Amino acid sequence: MTSSDEIAYYVHLFKGLSPEDVTQLYTLAETRTLKAGDVYIQKGALSQKLALISQGLIRTYHTTDDGEEITVSLRWEQQFLASFDSIIHQKPSRFTYEAMEDTLLMDLDYAAIQPIIDNNPRLSAMRHHLLMQILSQSIDRIESFVLLSPEERYLKLIHENPLILNRVPNKHISTFLGITPVSLSRIRKRITRSR
Repeated sequence: MTSSDEIAYYVHLFKGLSPEDVTQLYTLAETRTLKAGDVYIQKGALSQKLALISQGLIRTYHTTDDGEEITVSLRWEQQFLASFDSIIHQKPSRFTYEAMEDTLLMDLDYAAIQPIIDNNPRLSAMRHHLLMQILSQSIDRIESFVLLSPEERYLKLIHENPLILNRVPNKHISTFLGITPVSLSRIRKRITRSR
């Protein structure tokens, strides 16, 4: 894809932004490729990175004191990714961000683009919209743990991304859903039998 094709793509993706707005951000962005297993943001890093996933999948996880990895989020194509600990609170990241497959990112330094966003009403509106979207997704995730059964959480996940089970190992899917791998296996068998 040429840079003009990419700019047209991002104008289409972010309705409300002009080609000039997108070009301004695009010139500050860096295309970054991660191989499966590469860490994008390490736990403990003070990272001002903000990325849009063009292709691939990133898992965010927390490592417990006994070494268990708990998947906190899964982000895929056309979703943003950042250490909000660092960007919002200026604190080291509590989580590790790892590519689950070969991943292509549009990488931005939030500290560098913040003054541009602050001085452009359309970019400010987009930032507000994205933050509200992330807040909504966080609330939705909390509510799913309170209101939905593990099976309903599983069905919701595969409804949002039907191919996720082919892209993420079961051990990470199970911790993301807050269940054991054995429970995940039982849920999958029960759903298969009922179809």
